[in-house]
Amino acid sequence: MTSAVATRGLTKRYGPVLAVDGIDLDVQEGDVYGFLGANGSGKTTTVRILLGLVLATSGEAEMLGGPMPRAAASVLPEVGTLVEGPAAYGHLTGRENLELFDAMGSGRRGRRARIGDVLERVGLGVAGERKVKGYSLGMRQRLGLAAALLGAPRLLVLDEPTNGLDPQGIREMRDLLLGLNHEGTTIFLSSHLLAEVEQMCTRVGVLDRGRLVVQDRLASLRAPTGRTVVVTPDGDRALGLLDGRVELCEGERLVVRGGDPAELNRLLVDGGVRVRELAPERRGLEQVVLEATTDPHHVGASR
Repeated sequence: MTSAVATRGLTKRYGPVLAVDGIDLDVQEGDVYGFLGANGSGKTTTVRILLGLVLATSGEAEMLGGPMPRAAASVLPEVGTLVEGPAAYGHLTGRENLELFDAMGSGRRGRRARIGDVLERVGLGVAGERKVKGYSLGMRQRLGLAAALLGAPRLLVLDEPTNGLDPQGIREMRDLLLGLNHEGTTIFLSSHLLAEVEQMCTRVGVLDRGRLVVQDRLASLRAPTGRTVVVTPDGDRALGLLDGRVELCEGERLVVRGGDPAELNRLLVDGGVRVRELAPERRGLEQVVLEATTDPHHVGASR
């Protein structure tokens, strides 16, 4: 596969502060890549280096096969960005703002239709005729995404794209981004909403104090742990039958070490235990991130 974003030993120092510490990002074309980390972890600095807005202290960065910032003139026209909040002129309408943005990157031919299309895609078809000073934060976020889509980019780099949106707006944004990805757009997004990343992303990278501590396919990170979750109102009976194999007991929920789930179910049922639920345990993304950012010896896989 071809890399859409790649870094090797990327490092950025601000005096004594090591903001980005030798990271090796690997974002493949076609990915929806979730870039996670707490405030101050180095996410924004990394994104600014990728876009050529900040120079790295050492290491290399590429986007769409071109070295950054040296190839910025040829690469950036194929990259749509929404970073550090959308910028817009409040005294102009949404459409007028997009006309200005489009004039900096595209020809006049087809401009009206192009702008109308992106306004509709982000849910601002009617609101595009209103002045931006009356927009909510969520509407401004949608307008920023519309601007990022004007050039039909191969790669979208988005910083908190659901910021300011209500639950319905978040769902609509998720559907829009997944639709764009289905059409071939690679998406690189930073977000603090782990539930959204878990529903959208194919791969994730976790940054902690400047270091990339996890980078892997989401499916691999959420693979079965080898334990089984059992929900039963007969916890005491189950504990007796399982003879020390229960690693965790929280109310009616038991986590059982090892064994075949079908065999485990048969053992419990034959022993008179009522089984309400039984399934292999999988780690959630929140658990993956917490483990990676609280264990000083954790080294994340990269695949």
